Amino acid sequence: MAVPKSRTSKARKHSRFANWKISTPAIVECPRCHEPKLAHRACKKCGYYDGKDVLALEKEEKKQAK
Repeated sequence: MAVPKSRTSKARKHSRFANWKISTPAIVECPRCHEPKLAHRACKKCGYYDGKDVLALEKEEKKQAK
């Protein structure tokens, strides 16, 4: 059985868990409607991503349903 040769100090033990931080989400401005949005995701307001209208199909379906 593996047995530690010496006791691990409190500083060494606690330093292992010191870098478990949560990071803030990357919020950027939409180039089309200038609303805040998450980076690398389509805008929820206008459906624009990477120069294309990627959520246009859902908007057209809602218009046809009315």
